[in-house]
Amino acid sequence: MNELRNDWSREEIAEIYNSPVLDLMYRAATVHRQYHESGEVQVCTLLSVKTGGCPEDCAYCPQAARYHTDVKVHKLLPTEEVIQKALEARESGSTRFCMGAAWREVRDNRDFDRVLDMVRGVSSLGMEVCCTLGMLTDEQAKKLKDAGLYAYNHNLDTSEEHYEEIISTRTYDDRLDTLENVRNAEISVCSGGIIGMGEGHSDRIGMLHTLATLPEHPESVPVNALVPVEGTPLEKQPRVSVWEMVRMIATARIIMPKAMVRLSAGRVRMNLEEQALCFMAGANSIFAGDKLLTTPNPEVVQDKEMFQVLNLKPRKAFKDGPAVKFEQIPQQ
Repeated sequence: MNELRNDWSREEIAEIYNSPVLDLMYRAATVHRQYHESGEVQVCTLLSVKTGGCPEDCAYCPQAARYHTDVKVHKLLPTEEVIQKALEARESGSTRFCMGAAWREVRDNRDFDRVLDMVRGVSSLGMEVCCTLGMLTDEQAKKLKDAGLYAYNHNLDTSEEHYEEIISTRTYDDRLDTLENVRNAEISVCSGGIIGMGEGHSDRIGMLHTLATLPEHPESVPVNALVPVEGTPLEKQPRVSVWEMVRMIATARIIMPKAMVRLSAGRVRMNLEEQALCFMAGANSIFAGDKLLTTPNPEVVQDKEMFQVLNLKPRKAFKDGPAVKFEQIPQQ
């Protein structure tokens, strides 16, 4: 059985990543079946609860205030509206609901108090509730945990070496510190990255190496293909091929076998066959809904058709996680 390890070397990961693609997929599929049910895919929904106006300069992001994009800035959504969106997501088959706010970091103010209320509300629906709010202190992570937060997303984005080409407004260590604060609060860690931002294969290997050598592997690893947005510095980047996604997903599956590997942004540009290759390579989660924060995503109807054609079955919430207390699920 493929063992759980946190002592992978870059050379070992490079050897896996660069192996013949069909051999790589076979090995990843074998590991996947050791730790997960074949054909089981978790459906997640991602909602932007506060959009645009971010002071950071992430080169891929249309929500940065300094770039001229079509993103409309809106303040934090009303709590009731967010809970309603979560209910609709649950009705359409999602078991994980993630709320994103375009902040550099969480501040201890009324907006954070409202996010804590949103977390309590979504948790009461029996869904895995996740947030991505920027940098977090130890104390803020504990408050989110106490409110019922199940997971926190904070992507590394790319390798430490390539990072300064993409972002200058916070450091790689800032990101790692937030992941440590999330882990210390006993919140499930969600962290991955984006490919197609001008990085080399060594950068992709480097990012995977950082994730796989954390004291504990992230429970969730999103693999995103850049969706170039007009007005951002990366607007002219060429599309990532499905084989590049397959290499990332398969390598992540082999070196972090228990993680949920999430086929995330970029899926809108993939046909059904390309997505099937990603599932074969070890992806076992998708994001549903017509948008991922501000970028387009396949519609729910298309995804339901894909589940039928590929005989995929939806994964339940909290399947392998710790017992989570939540209130009685409201009757519809």
